[in-house]
Amino acid sequence: MRRSSQFAAAATCFGLLLAGCTSDGDAESARPTVAPSSSKPDAALTLISDADPAAAAISTSRALYDSSDVVVLAAPDDQAAITLGASAAVALGVPLLLSIPGGQPGDPLTSEFERLGVTSVLAVGADAAQDLPPGDELQVVAVAADSTALAEVIGVELGQAEPVAPEGIAAALAALDPAAPVALLPTDAATTPEPTAEADSENATLPEVTRPNAVTGTLVLATTTPESLPGIAIARAAGVEVQVVTPDQLDPRSSSEAISRLSESKPDAVIALGAGYGTQQGLDWKFATAATGAQLPGGGQLLFQERMFVALYGYTEGGALGVLGEQDADGAVERAIETAAEYEDLVSTQVVPAFEIIATVASEFPGLDGNYSSEADISQLQPWVDAAGAAGIYVVLDLQPGRTDFLTQAMSYEPLLRLPHVGLALDPEWRLLPNQVHLDQIGFVSIEEVNAVVTWLADLTRSNALPQKMLVLHQFQLGMIPERELLDTSREELGVLIHVDGNGDQGSKQATWAVLHENPPADVYWGWKNFVDEDSPMLTPEQTIDQALPTPELITYQ
Repeated sequence: MRRSSQFAAAATCFGLLLAGCTSDGDAESARPTVAPSSSKPDAALTLISDADPAAAAISTSRALYDSSDVVVLAAPDDQAAITLGASAAVALGVPLLLSIPGGQPGDPLTSEFERLGVTSVLAVGADAAQDLPPGDELQVVAVAADSTALAEVIGVELGQAEPVAPEGIAAALAALDPAAPVALLPTDAATTPEPTAEADSENATLPEVTRPNAVTGTLVLATTTPESLPGIAIARAAGVEVQVVTPDQLDPRSSSEAISRLSESKPDAVIALGAGYGTQQGLDWKFATAATGAQLPGGGQLLFQERMFVALYGYTEGGALGVLGEQDADGAVERAIETAAEYEDLVSTQVVPAFEIIATVASEFPGLDGNYSSEADISQLQPWVDAAGAAGIYVVLDLQPGRTDFLTQAMSYEPLLRLPHVGLALDPEWRLLPNQVHLDQIGFVSIEEVNAVVTWLADLTRSNALPQKMLVLHQFQLGMIPERELLDTSREELGVLIHVDGNGDQGSKQATWAVLHENPPADVYWGWKNFVDEDSPMLTPEQTIDQALPTPELITYQ
């Protein structure tokens, strides 16, 4: 086996990749031209969740490159070399790989070299060439992690190295433009020594690289974590767009930027790059949902991610059942926005105004259907729902079903529930058994009936690729939802919230709040209701935030 190596410090010809370097007209010094080949992944979704940066780089190379005679190589613990190596890889249009200590035949890096057909390696940094895969006639050009030396070796003007804070490296790599190469260097990078690879030839040079056509129809979502960095560079080298997300945005529905990027680019193939993606379930339907571009009021597609709702509650036809109906739809929009604004300086989360509209009203009369519930026509609710959506207001449809069941009534409002900004509330106080009538007793609902609604609403949400929907369960006594611990909160299509809506003096309300917080179902959110006329006294916004603890995700005014 014979490797030849050249150090950057000894390079005397600038522009090696732009034209052959000659000495006294020696034609034998002209370099061959090579052309890497890249292509779009076959699968609609490719998951690269390797925790090891070297493994993640190989996986990304496999996903995007069919062949490449030239690769850039850096040591896995040399951040300066990785970052500058990424700059070179993007400028050339070739993969950036990381060395694996003690490289042996059959190891992943050796296999990837063989798959790509690598003949020349640009080893960046002092240690990059120490663990090269074995191979005959492998040409190695070693260069210090220095932007000037690197530019001279690759023959591409990179300019003075641009400093990048460690936390901003992922975004900086994602922004690299193959058409306008620059050198990136971490701000905490120390001056690096020259490579120490043994040189057995003074004439090793890189072939002239013709960069591949940009891979289209593909988008990479990459986390900012270290294992993703080489893969981001590989994607940009192949001309693939990259959207960076934080480690807490693994669900693509959580990032407004990712949603916009997916919906605008409409990629045929998506690569999810980052170790955290390995723990995510249902990425296929989550990406499909994000790709619709539909966002909740306040942005994103997840309800309770750094967000609190403040709602007006009531019926659209008058104020007897709550403050919502004390004005017309336009007036309610204005009032909801003003009410929510009172909380903006009190919490660190985003405050979103909301309507909770009583869609079916508990009735003292059986009605033609005999269910003691008066159902509003969709035509009656639609103007309110539309006005709310246009103003960035979330809407919850409240059901008081009488002697029928919640699922039957919920299904009748499916056209409204297909809208991205409309959720559902179940009010067990008004759920009757046969022969019961309202106000003779406090109603209740079986957990089986609640879970049937959970399943139906979650399936509706997923099948229509809708943002997460709010499912509110009203409760002021434990007996209103027996076996509450069996509540199904596993469906990520929904955000399930228990709304503590008792009225009266504040001591009683706090006692109810405390009781209902004992042994709650897993993964539920919480709501608090302020009764304008029935509370004694009603809490101010400041008092609500100070006294309703933990801070609720939904505060409602009735």
